[in-house]
Amino acid sequence: MPPRKKTPGAAATSGAPAKRKRNPAKSSAADPASARSTAPAADADDVLAKVRELQDALRSGQGADIRPSAGVTATARLAPTGADGAPPTPVKSEGSTATAAKEIVEVSDLPTTRVLESIEAIAVRAAHSVLAGRGLTFSIPSRSSTNQVYVPELDRIVLGDKRGSRSISSVREARKTAITVRVMELISQVLAKGIHITKRDMFYTDVKLFVDQNDSDGVLDDVATMVGCTRSNLNVVASDKGLVVGRISFVEDGDPIDCTRMGVGGKAIPPYIDKITDITSDADFVLLVEKEAAYMRMAEDRFYNKYPCIVITAKGQPDVATRMFLRRIKHELKIPVLALVDSDPYGLKILSVYMTGSKNMSYDSASLTTPDIKWLGLRPSDLDRYDLPEQCRLDMTEHDIKTGKELLNEEFVQNNPAWMKELQIMVKTKKKAEIQALSSFGFQFITEVYLPRKIREGDWV
Repeated sequence: MPPRKKTPGAAATSGAPAKRKRNPAKSSAADPASARSTAPAADADDVLAKVRELQDALRSGQGADIRPSAGVTATARLAPTGADGAPPTPVKSEGSTATAAKEIVEVSDLPTTRVLESIEAIAVRAAHSVLAGRGLTFSIPSRSSTNQVYVPELDRIVLGDKRGSRSISSVREARKTAITVRVMELISQVLAKGIHITKRDMFYTDVKLFVDQNDSDGVLDDVATMVGCTRSNLNVVASDKGLVVGRISFVEDGDPIDCTRMGVGGKAIPPYIDKITDITSDADFVLLVEKEAAYMRMAEDRFYNKYPCIVITAKGQPDVATRMFLRRIKHELKIPVLALVDSDPYGLKILSVYMTGSKNMSYDSASLTTPDIKWLGLRPSDLDRYDLPEQCRLDMTEHDIKTGKELLNEEFVQNNPAWMKELQIMVKTKKKAEIQALSSFGFQFITEVYLPRKIREGDWV
């Protein structure tokens, strides 16, 4: 059995895995049926040889968690609001010499006490503004699309250093200013109680003021940038979406969780990632799956036992909790991530969100992105390589083609020649295919033939 890897918990950031331990999922000899189901496939060592080379590279430091910041002469992390109520300002850190300096804003992972102090400081500053006759005004980092940039040296989307103001005296901004005050009040209550609530819970506390949940959700992100903390530090989360199954165990708020014993459907990834500690695993890699249907095939076939791995899905567009969970297990366990997405522009866009981040959460991309995910499939070149039947090759719509061409112009795609080649095949042939198209060769073709062959050959980009 491959060695079990252990991380010391939420505070772990680096270091070698702990000593080898037996997988708790492995059953005793008294249960032969279960023993057969958890035994690795006979060809597991052969299939996993190239994956283990990736794993060795990660542990030796050759596979970095982020690209070196060459060319970024002035990066910045948003400092939390000072005790005097001053707005957070970028704190510069030294980079390499370069001709053009790029200044960015990123938030920090802060303890609850620090978040509360920062919110109180913002309130004090607002009160001073009112007493000085300037009215209720907030200074807020701009999250507009023009202030969101991709930095090649970091290989992720980040927030620029532009700022804006929000004032109660402005007719256009009065309601949003009131929402900002209300959201900070609610966050303070939640943090003081030491509990978590969902974004939907927060919306229903003041429906008449918020009107639309998108308004309260947007202000929630604004408050995170004002305070200088991650959104998860505010203890307001989205509902469960992601799923995980396979060779990983952890403690969730004091309860031991073994994801090989959570039934066929696996375990919901909790929105409270900060409550997960003591992560252990004997997996050789993470298999990131776009669609829930493909995930269920892996889960029911116990693919993770044949080829020790952790299978994760966000059921489409990834949520914050799934992105944070993926980054954390890759960083702590130091195992590679292989991705299985549809062969269409949207599959690649979903993969890019995991890798380089989304514009909506650009201020927190450092804690939400997982660099160097390997695109395993389904790739445009696979359609011919595996002789996918014509009836499974769908014609791309004009919108699909437009999206594909737009991706070809994205800097993060242009930085990866192998991705460029695959996208060019897609746009040229004007054909797309879903992961489920592989079922045309048999319902278990994906777990019994396609994935083992891909992994054995190291056929990823």
